Amino acid sequence: MLAEDDPNFGSILKSYLELNDYEVVLKADGRQGLSAFYDQTFDLCILDIMMPEMDGFTLAKEIRKHNDNIPLIFLTAKTLKEDILEGFRIGADDYLTKPFDSEVLLYKIQAILKRHATEKETLEEPVFTIGKFTFHTRLRTLESEKQSFILSPKEADLLKLFCSSPDGILSRKTALTKIWGQEDYFTARSMDVFLSRLRKYFKSDTDIEILNIHGNGFRMICHRNKK
Repeated sequence: MLAEDDPNFGSILKSYLELNDYEVVLKADGRQGLSAFYDQTFDLCILDIMMPEMDGFTLAKEIRKHNDNIPLIFLTAKTLKEDILEGFRIGADDYLTKPFDSEVLLYKIQAILKRHATEKETLEEPVFTIGKFTFHTRLRTLESEKQSFILSPKEADLLKLFCSSPDGILSRKTALTKIWGQEDYFTARSMDVFLSRLRKYFKSDTDIEILNIHGNGFRMICHRNKK
């Protein structure tokens, strides 16, 4: 969403962003912007500060009441330090003073959206149930009623690949390239060590097996889940 009361500048900026493959909803004042925010879903809001009906700071505060995470960029002709600090206190991801280079804005948008997508993906990493165990991917913990393990990053990555693979079948090449970045003798031997560790973690649950599949890779199965 772009909230900008200058019709010429708003129209030009909207067209520029659309040429760079963004869908843009342009609103001429803060109240219209807030109404649009309630009615539609946006990935990012670009807000002019000096607008009629409702200024950009007030609009941002209202947006923050309903969404703490949506990225905000302020545009303004005001260069006072107090105004800039106020924008960041409200929760701005960035602040550009007019006039500015549109290409700079474009790169800022790309960087902000990429960062927020990564943060969202991290926060939403799933939790898997594996037999008696619960695997929390973000925390890298593997827990049952009687045991609790904190996995190393590579152990967690390997187990996550098993959990995310169709039928639990994981090719050796996929694991090596995604986790170690290359496929050779030494990384293969390293992966065998981590597979042995995972098997030890699951030793107390005889329903769970990590099998070698000749010429293909490995398969993790839970016999209980198949009953």
